[in-house]
Amino acid sequence: MEAAAGMTAAGRRLLVGLLFVAIALNYVDRQVLSLLKPTLEAEFGWTSSDYAHLGSAFQIAAASALLLVGWFVDRVGVRLALGLGVVLWSLAGMAHAFAGSVQQFVAARVALAVAESVGTPAAVKTAAVYLPLRQRSFALGLFNTAPNIGAILTPLLIPPLALAFGWRAAFLVTGGLGLVWAIFWIIGTRRLRPVEAVTAATPKAAGWGMLLRARSSWTIIGAKALSDLVWWFVLFWTPDFFHREFGLEQGALGYPIVLIFSFAAAGALSSGWLFPKLVDSGLSINAARKRSMLFYALLIVPIPLALLTQSAWVAALLIGVGLFAHQGISTNIFGLSTDIVPASGIARVIAMGAVAGNISGSLIIELAGWSIDNGHGYWPMFAICAVAYLLALAFIQLMLPVIRPVNPLDERPAA
Repeated sequence: MEAAAGMTAAGRRLLVGLLFVAIALNYVDRQVLSLLKPTLEAEFGWTSSDYAHLGSAFQIAAASALLLVGWFVDRVGVRLALGLGVVLWSLAGMAHAFAGSVQQFVAARVALAVAESVGTPAAVKTAAVYLPLRQRSFALGLFNTAPNIGAILTPLLIPPLALAFGWRAAFLVTGGLGLVWAIFWIIGTRRLRPVEAVTAATPKAAGWGMLLRARSSWTIIGAKALSDLVWWFVLFWTPDFFHREFGLEQGALGYPIVLIFSFAAAGALSSGWLFPKLVDSGLSINAARKRSMLFYALLIVPIPLALLTQSAWVAALLIGVGLFAHQGISTNIFGLSTDIVPASGIARVIAMGAVAGNISGSLIIELAGWSIDNGHGYWPMFAICAVAYLLALAFIQLMLPVIRPVNPLDERPAA
């Protein structure tokens, strides 16, 4: 483990800033394909099922890699794991530019997925190990905002770039940004230090057996399986939804998507603010977590109304509120993991949760391809999204009737 002395406030701010940029780039690279779908579909003659297979290949590859990635992050630390991950996923993103068939795109997507799977475990472990308790919720909210910033910038930049220089240039430019980031990461994290020194009183590192037996681990896994599918569906299929349902062409697809992910970014920040506010008001961690999550779970219930409107902007608003809710739930689940999972095992538990989320994401992506090709449209997926978070919260309540933090110093009276 890194040396025992704590980091300075400036060092922590730099670390959070670099993590924020890395996660944003993670989602820039993975979203390029969905924004170029109309162009690639026309050039290669893809069906909706072909496109769905690309998405599910990404999800399954990420799920397959995550358990090893979680162990790797816990074993070697954030600095090496994330630096290597960003370099590899940048090269995989650039490899899309040289693909000429569905099979070659699948190979590039699989490589991208495996490398990008390091991002979430590394970010959550960073909060647990390198940030004081009072700063974790805000940092996790900020980290959860980063994908949305990437998702906002990508539709603004990629369609014009592709129209001006061709779709291959879009993959090369976005992948190259990660290689530039790696230089700043190497220089900026030379003095990375954990908040607490390792002493004789430090709890023994959590083993796989302990993590797999723990109710807390399965709480995170189940909650991620029930909630992440919404994110993957919206991220992968929203450009096609606006192209198919509202006739938006390549150059206009980005604008409603920017609105949607602006709401998502606000949702992540709101959750990073709301939970500490509820705790400061006197609520227990148990009550603050669950009331916060109920608020967000109810917000997404109206999302199927996006299928009934004639306005692309009204649809974008409804989906945007849904993603506001998603990021609020997601930030709370990450925060819950830092409450109930030992820091020495948190990357592995987050990785297991991400495996579950990627598998459920691949299922809803495949369901969408089948549903569209067979004339059922988007109704089944939007209906699932409407109830997913209420089911996730019910599962958390079933598994953990009372949330009790691992660190007794963090506890408030249960309520």
